[in-house]
Amino acid sequence: MLRPIIGVLGYVLHPERDRVLMVLRSRDGDQHQGKYNGLGGKLEADEDVVGCLHRELMEEAGITVTAQRLRGTISWPGFGTGGEDWFGFLFVVDAFTGEVPQRNDDGPLDWVPITRLRGAGEPLPMWAGDRHFLPLVFDDDPRPFHGVMPYVDGRPASWTYHR
Repeated sequence: MLRPIIGVLGYVLHPERDRVLMVLRSRDGDQHQGKYNGLGGKLEADEDVVGCLHRELMEEAGITVTAQRLRGTISWPGFGTGGEDWFGFLFVVDAFTGEVPQRNDDGPLDWVPITRLRGAGEPLPMWAGDRHFLPLVFDDDPRPFHGVMPYVDGRPASWTYHR
């Protein structure tokens, strides 16, 4: 029986609440190279998803999360480079302490206007599937969403979700 890789994605709101911290992945050989991503990573055996979010954001952005909201979960069957299944918990980080550096080991960090993540203006280079769920991360509905987005050959094959 295959078990999905469990991960977290954190979308850190700027204190002015009009922008979100993203990383432009630029490492050679990275399956995400050339794409904007939220910050996050894999759950370790000894932590829960909130602890994972806090650890990953300290590692990737040098910040301490002081308030977060679970916005949704997504199952990504076949997403990994070897066809691994992923299951992710998506958070909005409403408050943090610390100074965000210009870059991390994955690439430059950038405060991206939320309107661009909702589809306004010139599209950001990102995973095609992100355009389906990012509007839900930033909508006004307080209920979390729970979706499934199977990947085939590096592209989303479908998208369904419930609230």
